Amino acid sequence: MSAYFADLSEALRQAGIFQPALVLDRDRLDRNIALVKERLAPGLAVRLVDKSLASMPLLQHIAGGLGSSRFMTFHPPITQAVLDAFPEADLLYGKPMPVGAARAALTKGGAGWSRVCWLIDTEHRLAEYGALAAELGTDLRFAFEVDVGLHRGGFASPEDLKALTIPNGLRCEGIMAYEAHAPEIPGLFGGQGGALRKAQALAEEFADSLGEDQRRILNIGGSKTALLHHGGVANEVSIGSAFVLPSDFDVPGLDGLQPAAFIATPILKVVEPVLPGPASVSRMLTALGLFPRKGCYLYGGKWMAGPVFPQGMKVNGLMGLSSNQQFMALPAGADVKPGDCAFLRPTQSEAVLQHLGSIVVFSAGRIVERWPALPMG
Repeated sequence: MSAYFADLSEALRQAGIFQPALVLDRDRLDRNIALVKERLAPGLAVRLVDKSLASMPLLQHIAGGLGSSRFMTFHPPITQAVLDAFPEADLLYGKPMPVGAARAALTKGGAGWSRVCWLIDTEHRLAEYGALAAELGTDLRFAFEVDVGLHRGGFASPEDLKALTIPNGLRCEGIMAYEAHAPEIPGLFGGQGGALRKAQALAEEFADSLGEDQRRILNIGGSKTALLHHGGVANEVSIGSAFVLPSDFDVPGLDGLQPAAFIATPILKVVEPVLPGPASVSRMLTALGLFPRKGCYLYGGKWMAGPVFPQGMKVNGLMGLSSNQQFMALPAGADVKPGDCAFLRPTQSEAVLQHLGSIVVFSAGRIVERWPALPMG
């Protein structure tokens, strides 16, 4: 591990990068893409989650590696960027959008919105989108959000779908069945395997309630569970964060994938830390093991990320967090100096990939390019 981060540090130094940077290891990314392809069940397509991979070159790289043109989208400005970059892409919203947001997107004049499939979670929203289709004189595609155990919303039973009358101007394309709860279900209640089997069975019941021409999109899964689906009615799974593997995605279903994204930042100061106030308080807390004997201050901080290098570097609760100069506790024997690089591993890729403006791409021991991140809004 130390040798790996030493190589990253040297590559950043050679590239003249001496400020916080989001570093993407393209070689690890490619191995993750290959492993996903190898483990994906036959008959399942991948729908790439744009919010978790919010850089157009990154999306293009993964889409090319998978041969996929399906995307799950969550935010109209990013939706438009994906529509512009992928003329053949099919987009499915991963959350129901306020009808006003849909109206604004459809009337703004951007191209490609006929390739967007909206998400409908209630009878009321179905009526709103029917009225919007009539108002704009256009047809709108949609899929039903269905509840297969997460209980975050959506239609609760297949009978609810059967009872609906779909307004003129709306065309049902299928269902989205998200089961992010499955990895969290304790064994006492059936565990992950039991939750996934129930989700698959419910998804099949929902799909059976639709007509044959309403089942083009039968979507299930997310990064933590997509590779665990074998059989069942689904014809596609959604994957995003798994390709760069932030720490929240260290789950059995993703064994073998490697972390491919890190925040790198210079160490500004190495200190024998002292708390504000009487020095005797710091000495007492240090003697009790509650305050470190050695520490450092980073360039920036307060990211959604946990320290991974130097080994043993930790956040210290007494000093708190800072987005300007983050204090980090160090082991007493840590051999670091100002100018050395510290590395943190993001807990998630969503939003974090966009925090530092562009992504620094590392491959074959050097920095090879920069990939711009998509704007937040």
